Amino acid sequence: KLNVGVDTIQRGVEGLTYLLTESSKLMISEIDFQDSIHVLGFSDELNKLLLQLYLDNRKEIRSILSELAPKLPSYHNLEWRLDVQLASRSLRQQIKPAVTMKLHLNQNEDQIAQVLQTDPSTLLHLIQQLEQALGEIKTNHCRRIVRNMK
Repeated sequence: KLNVGVDTIQRGVEGLTYLLTESSKLMISEIDFQDSIHVLGFSDELNKLLLQLYLDNRKEIRSILSELAPKLPSYHNLEWRLDVQLASRSLRQQIKPAVTMKLHLNQNEDQIAQVLQTDPSTLLHLIQQLEQALGEIKTNHCRRIVRNMK
């Protein structure tokens, strides 16, 4: 009926979907949305229709996107144990430490447990990397990104 190829319609629908989902994720204002679609070169009437479509559906789009987001497990408890092997039949004097951790997680109202084992040097490296990541989130750049994600 439209005398247009299937690929053109598919790309148009995908583009419109992308525009609405990204705009809803960022909760951009009416003015920002208008500025975003103004550069596309559509007529003023079509720009107004797109703006109205965005304003009418952004809350529903956000709720659908939040339902589609993966539910990640959350921390509940941690048990740990330090094991040290002092000798074996072949080596009478050796020290072989190992840290065993049992990580309890909540996932979808269920509790799961993960058992992890590592040596102390790897554990220290992991701690340093996590502390570095926590320090990184305190930078102005990361704060701006987090603020824009909300």
